[in-house]
Amino acid sequence: MARKIKNKYDLSRELFELYSSLRSEKKKEWNRVLPFNELLIDRWEKAKFLKAKKGSSIYDNSYVFGDVKIGEKTWIGPLTILDGSGAKISIGNYCSISAGVQIYTHNSVNWALSGGKSKYKTNSVKIGSKCYLGPNSIISMGSVIGSGSIIGTQTLVNGKVPPNSVIFGTPGKIVGKVKLVKKELTINYFDEPKNLKK
Repeated sequence: MARKIKNKYDLSRELFELYSSLRSEKKKEWNRVLPFNELLIDRWEKAKFLKAKKGSSIYDNSYVFGDVKIGEKTWIGPLTILDGSGAKISIGNYCSISAGVQIYTHNSVNWALSGGKSKYKTNSVKIGSKCYLGPNSIISMGSVIGSGSIIGTQTLVNGKVPPNSVIFGTPGKIVGKVKLVKKELTINYFDEPKNLKK
């Protein structure tokens, strides 16, 4: 049974005391200062609630809509949008989805321009394992990102990314290749960028 709070000032004081205590603990343990909601919510529990595979985590302020599947040990950062409301989003194992990344499975362009007469366009998105999606990148509907790929900061992906590719720009272009031999990772950049296939 919930205990009675005398008035809103008591509640406000108690919430601030809780916030101060949790903030100090997080600073001491991880050297981080986070918003109040992130101090209250367990990122691993949220991932478990979303039926993500073992070891994955997702920030509380990440928006998740519709059909989204998340693999093992994948990190989904703050202020991300995983919008599987149009079709399925599938994210592989050991992915790093940086802050501000947006993944969409629909667009409303035709609907808006036709005054609601046309339907939304929809298509699934697949992200392979061992991918890095840089901050504020946007993955549009129908895109496929092959395993072992790097998507640069503020890149727009609108097509098919071959495995082990480095993609930068708007629209995204293939600018290099990732090579992993044993534990040695190298990135080879091309002289000329290549367009993505649709």
